[in-house]
Amino acid sequence: MRPVNSKSPGGNGKRTRLSPDERRQQLLALGAKMLGERTIEELSVSEIAAQAGISRGLLFHYFPTKQDFQREVVRHANAELLERVAPDRSLSIFDMLRDSIERYVDYVSENRTSYLALLRGPTSVSPDLVPLVDQTRDAIIGIILAEAPTPIDPADHPRLMLGMRGWIAFVEEATLTWLRTEPISREELIELLVESLLTLALALSPELAAALQG
Repeated sequence: MRPVNSKSPGGNGKRTRLSPDERRQQLLALGAKMLGERTIEELSVSEIAAQAGISRGLLFHYFPTKQDFQREVVRHANAELLERVAPDRSLSIFDMLRDSIERYVDYVSENRTSYLALLRGPTSVSPDLVPLVDQTRDAIIGIILAEAPTPIDPADHPRLMLGMRGWIAFVEEATLTWLRTEPISREELIELLVESLLTLALALSPELAAALQG
């Protein structure tokens, strides 16, 4: 059975049918939008169902529990982040790196409440959120390591991987602190994040540093 109809985005009162997958994606998109303004604990299943034009009970047809819905919203938001920072291959390697960091800062700026909540206390909702956040961090590291002149196997470079995880932690903390107080300009923040990565790469992998510098 196809789900109950919902109002079309145009708000003209007409209703359109959504397939189960379309409805599920609609609910996740609404949840991710709300997550930009609230913490994960404050997501309102009733409000999201109302915005989608369905009953609260029907939402639980797609997500068995509120915790399942929260977890999938986080997964959806993380996928949005990775899509936002995906490298622009038309740029030089250095410009590509800077561009990705700029888009990371902009994404976090737009979703500061949810991002802060996820980094500060994901286990308060579900232990399953921790690996989701870690997977996103590893994916960002993978994007950077992909620019190395030769493939880098994480298992063969534990020192480099530890350093990269430390850099990710630095980026997260520096960006969140900047969002709270803005002691420097956005451009200066981006310069700091780019320069810190290049400095780290010079210390741990000169070949990667040379590639990132173009």
